[in-house]
Amino acid sequence: MSVARKAVAAAERLVVKVGSSALTTAGDGLDVTRLNALVDAIAARIAQGSQIVLVSSGAIGAGLAPLALGKRPRDLATQQAAASVGQLQLAHAYAESFGRYALTVGQVLLTSDDVVRRAHYRNAQRTFSRLLALGAVPVVNENDTVATEEIKFGDNDRLAALVAHLVGADALVLLSDVDGLYDGDPRSGSTRRIAEVTGPADLEGIAVGMSSSGLGTGGMVSKLAAARTAASAGIPVLLAAASDASRALSTAEVGTAFRAADSRLSARRFWLGYAAGTRGRLHLDDGAVAAVVRRRRSLLAAGVTGVDGDFEAGDVVELVDAAQRVVARGVVAFDAGELPELIGRSSHELPEEQRREVVHADDLVPFRR
Repeated sequence: MSVARKAVAAAERLVVKVGSSALTTAGDGLDVTRLNALVDAIAARIAQGSQIVLVSSGAIGAGLAPLALGKRPRDLATQQAAASVGQLQLAHAYAESFGRYALTVGQVLLTSDDVVRRAHYRNAQRTFSRLLALGAVPVVNENDTVATEEIKFGDNDRLAALVAHLVGADALVLLSDVDGLYDGDPRSGSTRRIAEVTGPADLEGIAVGMSSSGLGTGGMVSKLAAARTAASAGIPVLLAAASDASRALSTAEVGTAFRAADSRLSARRFWLGYAAGTRGRLHLDDGAVAAVVRRRRSLLAAGVTGVDGDFEAGDVVELVDAAQRVVARGVVAFDAGELPELIGRSSHELPEEQRREVVHADDLVPFRR
C-alpha cells in the first residue's frame, strides 16, 4: 500500500466531501438510499475511533423537486431559493440517518468570508473543535441561501480543502460520481485511471473536464485543484466514487491517491496562500521571482516592476512574474499609493523610513509551478 493510502486509512481526523450528483437527481431530488449508504460508511469509520467532518453538496439539488424545478437553475435568486428549501431536507435526512447510530449532527454553513477574514477563520476553527470534542459530526455546506457571486467558494471541493486544513485533518476524501482521476475522458473507454499522484510530473499531459450530471458546480477540474491544494499543504487526499465510500473510508484501496507534501503549512500560512482574499498585484522581475520562490527571500522594492490594485499596508496581494503567472502571495507593507515612487530602487536609495521589505519573507507564501 502506498504512503498516501496508508495515511488515509490510518487518519484519526478526516474531512469527507460528497458531491451533489452522488446524493440527488434532477427529477426526484434527494436519494435517501445513497445518503444512507454514505452515512453507513462514515459511521463505521467513526466506530473505529476516527473523527469525521462531512462537507456535503446537495442543498440546491434537494430543493429542485419540492419546488417543481426540472433542472438546476442558472440565476442566483432561484438557486438561493432552492438551497433554502433543500438545506432543510438535507439536514433532516442526515440527522435521521446518523441517528440510526446514535450520532448527533451539527450543521455548519459557511461563506468564503468565513475563511477569507482571519478573525472569522479562527472562529470557525473553534466551532469545529468544540463540535468534534462533543462527539458531534459537523456537516458543512456553503451557505447558498445568502452567498453572492462575490463571496461564493465556487464549489464545495475547494471548500473541503480549506476545511481540511482549518480543522487540522489528517486526510481528505473526495467522493463523487467518478471513481478516480483519468488521463483523459473516462467515457471514451480508451483512458486509464491514475492510481497515485506523487507530484506535478504525474499530472503532465492530463486533460480533465467538467461533470456531465448538471447538478453540481464542480467537475474534475475543481477536484484536482482541491486535491493539489490540500496535498501541497501537507494533507494526503483520496479521490474516489461515492459508491465506493465503504472501501475509501476503510482500506483506502480505491480511486486516486495524492501524496502529501513533506511538511504541513501553518494555519496562518495556509490561510495566506489559499484562503485570504487579495486586493492587488505586484509585478516582479526575474531576479525577484528567483529570490522569492526558490530562495524564500523577502521581496524588496528593487525587484518590483509594477503595481495593480487599491490596497493598504497589511492587505494580501498576489506576486506575479513577467508572464502574469501568480508565483506567490503575501502581506504588503506599503499602501498602493506609496509604491510607484519606490519600485525598482535599491534600499540604500530610499529614505530611511522606507527602507523595509515590500513583502517580508515571514508574510509570504511562494508557489512552485
